[in-house]
Amino acid sequence: MVLPAPSCVDEIQAIGAVPKILETVAAMTGLRFVCIAHVTQDSWTACAVLDKLEFGLRPGDPLDVTTTLCEEVRDTRSAVIIDHVRESARYHDHHTPRIYGFQSYFSIPVFRPDGRYFGTLCGLDPEPVRLSDAVTVSTLQLFTELIAKQLESEHSLGEARAALLDERETAELREQFIAVLGHDLRTPLGSVMSGAEFLLLKHQDPSTRQVAERIRRSARRMSALVEDVVDFTRGRMGDGLALEMRMLHGADLRLYEVVDELSSLHPDRVIDSAIQPGLSLYCDPERLSQLLSNLLKNALVHGSELHPVFVVANVRNGLFTLRVTNGGPDLSPAVIAQLLKPYWRASSRPGSEGLGLGLYIVDQIARSHGGAIDISSSAGSTSFTFTMPAAAAA
Repeated sequence: MVLPAPSCVDEIQAIGAVPKILETVAAMTGLRFVCIAHVTQDSWTACAVLDKLEFGLRPGDPLDVTTTLCEEVRDTRSAVIIDHVRESARYHDHHTPRIYGFQSYFSIPVFRPDGRYFGTLCGLDPEPVRLSDAVTVSTLQLFTELIAKQLESEHSLGEARAALLDERETAELREQFIAVLGHDLRTPLGSVMSGAEFLLLKHQDPSTRQVAERIRRSARRMSALVEDVVDFTRGRMGDGLALEMRMLHGADLRLYEVVDELSSLHPDRVIDSAIQPGLSLYCDPERLSQLLSNLLKNALVHGSELHPVFVVANVRNGLFTLRVTNGGPDLSPAVIAQLLKPYWRASSRPGSEGLGLGLYIVDQIARSHGGAIDISSSAGSTSFTFTMPAAAAA
């Protein structure tokens, strides 16, 4: 995204300290008109004005640059300071004092930090004022340096804002692309899975069945990745996870189905379950199954193969609790703080599959149900605990 370049007036007006600078300069010098002007080869534009003379100039108003002394400052890149026009050998017959009716005047060049000329800090008054003493000149120059630094800060801030907006738009386009890609992959993946199932039904040859089973496992794994990506983009793009909330009687049976499925996929691992019988929950059954499935996959992949994985689920005092615990080294608080973030994967087991979205989606499902995920790790075990109200809100 390309933002329009701010005008010189906008740049100066964006500096919060400018009004105070003009007031301080006016009080210090005694001049009743002070302004900051943007000066180019053929233009003079007021950017900020303090006018106690009712001169009538406002921010954005132009002057004919040839009628000003700022033109001389631009060309010489040096200050012009006049205490008393009538006593000045150089300026007493100059056309600018006659046009604007001043006797005292200063114009100090303002440069951007890269050396480019911006314009001037200038002031005038119909009465003569002592401006040329060293302290006054030095202070005025300090004010122009302050303005220059503020201009650079505002410029850098503007670039940062533009970069942020550009990055945000790029991220949204990327997520839209991923969502569309994920959606369009579902159909060919379904065909691959159906083909694998057909081969398993029609062929008894061991070598053929081995290939078909490998195709089916790979297609299921790809389908799970696609679903994770689609869920992720829904959450990130503001639509949120789709929920179909209803009262689920026999929720314990639904949870046992997930445990049995993961046990069959990991026959070498032990999953111990303690799920309260007869559970009734107000939830989205599919999302609840997905939440437990993601937690179990995480425990099986990242937990110690030497320890069983424990699943505990119950309702106490109207609160449903689902806890999955695995053995293994304790996780540091820094790692725990990252676990629910998208695309973040622990390095506990090299070559582990997935995009790092499983736990992020778990957190999104928990939030969508009005619940939360808590992670604890100590004494050689790590637990993910999901809690939510068991019944619908009144």
